Amino acid sequence: MTTETTIEDTAEALKDKRIERMHTRINKISKYLDVAGLAWVTPILKMIVGEDPQTQSKELFRLLGMPLLAIGLFLFLWASTAPMVKTSLGNIPGPSQVWEQTLNLYDDHVRERNKEVAFYERQDVRNAAKLAKNPDAKIKVRQYTGKPTYFDQIVTSLKTVFMGFLVGTLIAVPLGVFCGLSPSVNAALNPLIQIFKPVSPLAWLPLVTMVVSALYVSDDPMFEKAFVTSAITVTLCSLWPTLINTAVGVASIDKDLMNVGRVLRLKWDTTLTKLILPSSLPYIFTGMRLSLGVGWMVLIAAEMLAQNPGLGKFVWDEFQNGSSQSLAKIMVAVFTIGIIGFALDRVMSALQTLFTYGDVR
Repeated sequence: MTTETTIEDTAEALKDKRIERMHTRINKISKYLDVAGLAWVTPILKMIVGEDPQTQSKELFRLLGMPLLAIGLFLFLWASTAPMVKTSLGNIPGPSQVWEQTLNLYDDHVRERNKEVAFYERQDVRNAAKLAKNPDAKIKVRQYTGKPTYFDQIVTSLKTVFMGFLVGTLIAVPLGVFCGLSPSVNAALNPLIQIFKPVSPLAWLPLVTMVVSALYVSDDPMFEKAFVTSAITVTLCSLWPTLINTAVGVASIDKDLMNVGRVLRLKWDTTLTKLILPSSLPYIFTGMRLSLGVGWMVLIAAEMLAQNPGLGKFVWDEFQNGSSQSLAKIMVAVFTIGIIGFALDRVMSALQTLFTYGDVR
C-alpha cells in the first residue's frame, strides 16, 4: 500500500511539473501572440492544459467574443443604414456589394496576370522560331505594358512607404541621438523641428515635385520620378516622431551609466552601440511605429494629389470614374488601407519585442 501511494504521489508530482512547464511556455508565447493580435489564443491554450475553464472562457469572450460582436454590430448597422444614403453615384454600398467588388478586383488581377503570362509565352515562341531560321538574328524582348491591377497598386504603395520610412529613419535616428546627447544641438534644431513637424503633405508635395523634376534628370533613372516624389514626401512628413522620440530616449539615459562609460574610457562607437542605442531602443521603436503610421497616411494623400501610382491614385480614379461600382471599390480601398496600416503597426510591434525588453502593446 505504501509503495502504491508513493508511485501515485510521484506520478502526480510529475504531472504537476509537466503542467507547470506548459504554463511557463504558454506565458512566454502569450507575449508574442499579443503582439501579433492573437491574444485570444492564450485562453484556449490555457484551457487545453486544464487551467480554470470558467475564468479562461470569460477571458476568451473578452478578447475574441466582444470584438466579434462589435464587428457584427458594425456590419448590421452598415447594411441597415447604407441604402438610406443616396449620392450622385447611387446608394452607399453595403457589406455585400463591397465584398462583391473585392472579388471582382481579385478576378481582374488574375486575368491580367494570365494575359502577362500569355504575352511572354507568345514572345518566347516568336523569338525561338526566329532563331531557328537564323541563329544570328537579333531578338527583341519587350516588357508587358498592361494596366496595373488593384494588387499591383498595393505593392507600389508598400514599396513607396517603406522607402520613405527607411530614409526618414536613417535621417531621424542620428539627429535624435545628437539632440539627446547635446543640449546645444537640441536648442539649435528644436525651432526647425517645431516649424516643419506640422506641415501637411499637401504643402510639401508641390515643392518636392518641382525639386525632383529639376534635379532628378536621367535617361535611365533607377526609380521613376513619381516614386521618388512620393517617397520624399513620406520622408519629410514621417521622420519627426522618430527624431523626437530618439532625442527623448537618449536624453533620459541614466547619467550613472554614461559616467561608467567615461570611467572605462570607452570609445565613442562603443559607447554608442553598447550604452546609448540599447538604452534608448524602446523610445526609438515607439517613434518608428508612429512614423510608419504617419507615413502610410501621408502616402495615400500624396498619391491622390499627385496622381502617382498607388492606392491613392486608385481611389481618385474610381472617384473620377463615376460608375455605379465606384463607391464600392473606394470602400474596398478604405478597408485595405486600414488593414494594411494595422498590419504595419503589428510588424513594428513584433520587431520592438524582438529587440527590446518590456511589454509592448
